[in-house]
Amino acid sequence: MREFPTGLREMVVSLWRNRELIYASAKRDVLGRYRGSALGLFWSFFNPLFMLAVYTIVFSEIFKARWSGADSGSKAEFALVLFAGLIIFNLFAECFNRAPTLITSNPNYVKKVVFPLEILPFVVLLSALYHAAVSLAVWLLAYALLIGIPHATVLYLPLIIVPFILFIMGLTWIVASLGTFLRDVSQIAAVLTSVLMFLSPIFYPTTALPPAYRPLLYLNPLTLIIERARDFLFWGRAPDFGLVGIYWTLALVFAWVGFAWFQKTRKGFADVI
Repeated sequence: MREFPTGLREMVVSLWRNRELIYASAKRDVLGRYRGSALGLFWSFFNPLFMLAVYTIVFSEIFKARWSGADSGSKAEFALVLFAGLIIFNLFAECFNRAPTLITSNPNYVKKVVFPLEILPFVVLLSALYHAAVSLAVWLLAYALLIGIPHATVLYLPLIIVPFILFIMGLTWIVASLGTFLRDVSQIAAVLTSVLMFLSPIFYPTTALPPAYRPLLYLNPLTLIIERARDFLFWGRAPDFGLVGIYWTLALVFAWVGFAWFQKTRKGFADVI
């Protein structure tokens, strides 16, 4: 039975070697989502714009909510802080929810075609990154119109997005493999996504929890990235480069572990599909 390379170098080389195939597949995935609609890709812009408007009305007008530390005079602040967290969460959720059926939904790639299966998570990720980028553009536009010129710390965002991408890739490889052998994984992933949404500091700051429970919140891998994203986008705070360095290291190791697991288990995919 064929053995597939599991090294860190192969993980990087595979991405570069199949870059054109990844781009073409991701483009087809994005366009396929809006195929047949009158507005087409414009929906990817209108959806986050509509959601931002809803958050602004519901939280700032109806609930009169304010974020701890924000200027209480601005009605849009809560919506912008909340939406910044949702951009990060939605990037994760789109990849995580699609991961369990990534292999089973493409049986021809497994049985009939010589296809680099390890790139499928990259395809999903690139599609999710497109929607995250559009949402970020909407956020920046709203911030500029409602508050003013965005902070220069926005430029630090790639420092945390890149390792977050590595973390997502590692998790997607693992879940895609498990979902191929155990079909219940897709149901578990859906439940976990809902749980993580409310156990992440999206709708509330970490300071809203009693100090004794805050360490539990940081067991959630999304907590750190959501807080740092808000620091750069809304609060204008510079990063802790030491913490960022640790995050990069752990994310890279996790991505490699996920890739190695996928490569080790993929030889059994054809037997269960």
